[in-house]
Amino acid sequence: MEDNELRQALALMDAYKDRVEAMSRQVQVLRVSLDEVTMALEAVKAFKDAKEGDEIMVPVGASSFIPVKVTGNRTVITGIGSGISIQKTADESIEYLESNSAEIAEALKKSVEALNESQQNLAAMNEAVQQEYAARRQSMGVQ
Repeated sequence: MEDNELRQALALMDAYKDRVEAMSRQVQVLRVSLDEVTMALEAVKAFKDAKEGDEIMVPVGASSFIPVKVTGNRTVITGIGSGISIQKTADESIEYLESNSAEIAEALKKSVEALNESQQNLAAMNEAVQQEYAARRQSMGVQ
């Protein structure tokens, strides 16, 4: 490997490292989003199945829940993005959240695949660079 090729390999390694870090952050954000949607979905299902006067636990974030008594009002205020929320029936909200969950799960799957590919590329490039350094040390008589 020529010096120029080695410099290019090191630059490519840096690019792979940056990509791995960015993809890791994206995977984390998607996992958190999926957890939030799953928690909301379970709460809406519990609300839908509860009878008036029943007490259910409503998640408020940070693994915290508030016990509430169910009233006759069966509407759910559902966030649809960009800070916008709309009133839906429990069934409509469940349908929306299930769809949202499926979309996030698919994005998470693709992001994990891209992360794994980037990690494999980084490992392969790292191995090639390490072999080149070892070969150079050996040719110079350095142990």
